[in-house]
Amino acid sequence: MGGGGGGGRRWALLLFFVAVAACSSAAAQEPNTDAFFLSKFFSKLGREAPPSSSSGGGGAGGVCSWPGVTCDGEGRVTAFSAAGMGLSGDIPQDTVGKLARLERLDLSGNRLTALPDDLWELGATLRALNLSGNAIRGALPNNVGNFARLRALDVSRNAFAGALPPALGSLAGLQVLNASGNRFQGQLPAAVVLGCGSLVAMDLSGNALDGDLPDLSPLRSLAYLNVSGNRLTGSVNGAFQEQLRVIDLSNNRFSSFNFSSGYTGSSLTYLDLSGNEFHGEFTIAGRFRNLKHVNLASNQLSNGSLLMSMSEISGLEYVNLSSTGLHGQIPAQFSSRLVGLKVLDLSRNNISGVVPDLSSLKLQVLDLSVNNLTGEIPVALVKKLVSMERFNFSYNNLTVCASELSPEAFAAAFARSRNDCPIAVNPDSVKKGRGKRKGMKLALAIVLSLFFAVLALLCLAVACRRQRKRCDTLPVVKQVSFKEEPAVSGPFAFQTDSTTWVADVKVATSVPVVIFEKPLLSFTFADLLAATSNFDRGTLLAEGRFGPVYRGFLPGGFQVAVKVLVHGSVMEDQDAARELERLGRIKHPNLVPLTGYCLAGDQRIAIYEYMENGNLHNLLHDLPLGVQTTEDWSTDTWEDNNGGVATVNITAEGTATWMFRHKIALGAARALAFLHHGCIPQIVHRDVKASSIYFDSTMEPRLSDFGLSMIAGTSTDNDLLHHSPGYMPPEFSNSENAMATAKSDVYSFGVVLFELVTGKKPLGDVYPDQKETSLVNWARAMVKANLGSSIIDPKIRDTGLERQMEEALRIAYLCTAELPSKRPAMQQIVGLLKDIEPKVAEQD
Repeated sequence: MGGGGGGGRRWALLLFFVAVAACSSAAAQEPNTDAFFLSKFFSKLGREAPPSSSSGGGGAGGVCSWPGVTCDGEGRVTAFSAAGMGLSGDIPQDTVGKLARLERLDLSGNRLTALPDDLWELGATLRALNLSGNAIRGALPNNVGNFARLRALDVSRNAFAGALPPALGSLAGLQVLNASGNRFQGQLPAAVVLGCGSLVAMDLSGNALDGDLPDLSPLRSLAYLNVSGNRLTGSVNGAFQEQLRVIDLSNNRFSSFNFSSGYTGSSLTYLDLSGNEFHGEFTIAGRFRNLKHVNLASNQLSNGSLLMSMSEISGLEYVNLSSTGLHGQIPAQFSSRLVGLKVLDLSRNNISGVVPDLSSLKLQVLDLSVNNLTGEIPVALVKKLVSMERFNFSYNNLTVCASELSPEAFAAAFARSRNDCPIAVNPDSVKKGRGKRKGMKLALAIVLSLFFAVLALLCLAVACRRQRKRCDTLPVVKQVSFKEEPAVSGPFAFQTDSTTWVADVKVATSVPVVIFEKPLLSFTFADLLAATSNFDRGTLLAEGRFGPVYRGFLPGGFQVAVKVLVHGSVMEDQDAARELERLGRIKHPNLVPLTGYCLAGDQRIAIYEYMENGNLHNLLHDLPLGVQTTEDWSTDTWEDNNGGVATVNITAEGTATWMFRHKIALGAARALAFLHHGCIPQIVHRDVKASSIYFDSTMEPRLSDFGLSMIAGTSTDNDLLHHSPGYMPPEFSNSENAMATAKSDVYSFGVVLFELVTGKKPLGDVYPDQKETSLVNWARAMVKANLGSSIIDPKIRDTGLERQMEEALRIAYLCTAELPSKRPAMQQIVGLLKDIEPKVAEQD
């Protein structure tokens, strides 16, 4: 009996443990747990939950071991990051909004489009929220004020619109606010300034905020301030405080600012006031001793001692005072005091005197063009020019000997300067002494050249015959499907409808692909092969003037457009990489961003964010935006969750309005103004046209292909350095030596503006009441005869104010002036277009 009792007890104990295990398993699947909510989050977005490294399975212990998840001691989720996972769609309800102890949430770098209603339930715990780099649209609700404990809020690079919610002012502990790169409108609420006294960093750049900026004096902890690229006006008050390290007020309409009493700016390292309407004196004497970057370009400053004051700030690395009305002379002290100076732009001013010797500086960019400088440029400085990235002394009264430079470089950098290089002494006597030997050498060279030329032709004929036999039995290019494993050893040859290009790569996995915003991800040329199915024709989007464009999906779900620059380049790999890296740093809401690149042998491959809604050419001329045409990236098919094929075909319905056409014009103008006036060195696009303006997922216009001409082209590729037919300025047809400039971009933009208002193509369309064969000649003749209203596109005529459309035609008339000097700058064009911006109430 005793043995039977012991066995019974053991049996009962076994049953107890089985019951406990069953309860634990049931708890793991129990709804309303953090594991349940996060699993639901991934499943609703069409993703599997991450694998668990814990024995806890799907329970609390399991979810705590997921990548991007942090838990407290009780196994409750306190931090969750799904950044850069390629998630798309609305953030689902009853998921992350139900994580009751969540303190940090990071969903940045995806394609999420809307916020859940229950997100605001996290108000009691949430300290950091990062939604940047998505496609979330609509207004940012006042519910954001529920986050009483929030310390950092980043909603940048989305499509938020409407006013900034005043409820932000209730976040008393907020330290970081980044709402840049959206479409917020209206004034910055004073409640934000008064209530967010703990702010350390505030970035509202790249929106459409207008009106006066509130007095920023209450923000006593603010160290970083960026409100650039808006429409703010009036005076700037309270922005210059001692603790501020970065101030960027550029590209607004500010007219004045005030330094507080005793202000020294000892903490300030970065100051950008460019592209405003500031006027009067800008006094820096005794201030800004730690300043490294200063940009005051395109204002009207009258302080003659400004240059001398600048020479007192020894740590300066970047100085741009172009188009500021400066006068006086360049201090000789620059060379001895500004030892770290890398960029100096004093162009388009009234500076006089001589050019000092700046050869001891580490200058990479030097622009002194369009001034009243005289005398000879120091020889030591001229020798230093070849090591600089950019230099320009044009339109002064200078004398120079720059024998190290090519004639083209000299013409571009020293226009209106006098070439003072000496001529060789008595060249006839030199010819007599060497004539006989030179003749013998020439004859010998001719004989040897002919011999090797004949030998080369024989070898070439034999090789071609062998190749022809081989081509009769083998295809030129192997086309593989998406599921086929791509080859990893080369070289590789690929064929399109119009060209064959070769990537001279031995091992595909050894050639890196650089993705700027994902530096820790290790992509290679093999990933590009897999992403584009070995650059299969099925992934070919277009064949533009630079080369073919393919659509691809990189690991992680990144959808990209891969542009192969097949024309080659005179640039070395290091120079090409440096230029592509520079282009990758250029960000603007109206530019198609360069996200990465690959140097595959002699091929330069540019990787862009995919623009899914086609281009302006298709929109204007009634081509379906989902149909592929030349230089059109709009074809969009992808696999849906059921394994089928989903397609998108966006029509022009709802976009044929004056408000939308004006939005396109203003967006493209902003992009060009940024390239011309906001980039150092200045970027001339060289090929502005309707088919180079694309639409992102929110139908925001974006200008593409900026900066590629110099990378893809060679000195003989004139078609890559000039504008497309119909958009080419008259100076190019009148001269073979015409060079692309900012003013030639302005002309091309004027043609696009004519297209937007009239709906006509630049060439080959029907132009009523005239015998003209081009849109420009027809439209200019009609505008000049005060008949502009008769050429407005009938599709948009009744959708807005006719006087605004006529004014847009007059702006296009100015842009397409015969003489480049008569055309306005892109900054001026942006202002003119802003003045006729239609409001919603005007569309009735």
